Amino acid sequence: QVQVVESGGGLVQPGGSLRLSCVASGRIVSMLAMGWYRQAAGKQRELVASIPSDGSINYADSVKGRFTISTEYANNTGYLQMNNLKPEDTAVYSCHAEVLTIMIPTGYRSLEVWGQGTLVTVSS
Repeated sequence: QVQVVESGGGLVQPGGSLRLSCVASGRIVSMLAMGWYRQAAGKQRELVASIPSDGSINYADSVKGRFTISTEYANNTGYLQMNNLKPEDTAVYSCHAEVLTIMIPTGYRSLEVWGQGTLVTVSS
């Protein structure tokens, strides 16, 4: 069993900063990829930032220059540093992780896991 838990959301004023954390736990052999998604009320979920298995870094155009994704795979952890937050950044932010796990008796397999999400509210 593998799970991810996000933390760090909250209420912040426009122009402020927050750092979200995502910690994966369970039967993890290694972390393969991690991404942050968000869903605002009444809107579809969108990709915010990701580090896929090739190590590249991708950002949504709306957050480029303001958000930074990073990982500490040795600790099964990822972060999303969010600076200069805007009201339109208000959303539930969810972590998506791809991990290598081991299933008994079938062996190694990759597994995609979603967290429950953490609410970020940007308002004065």
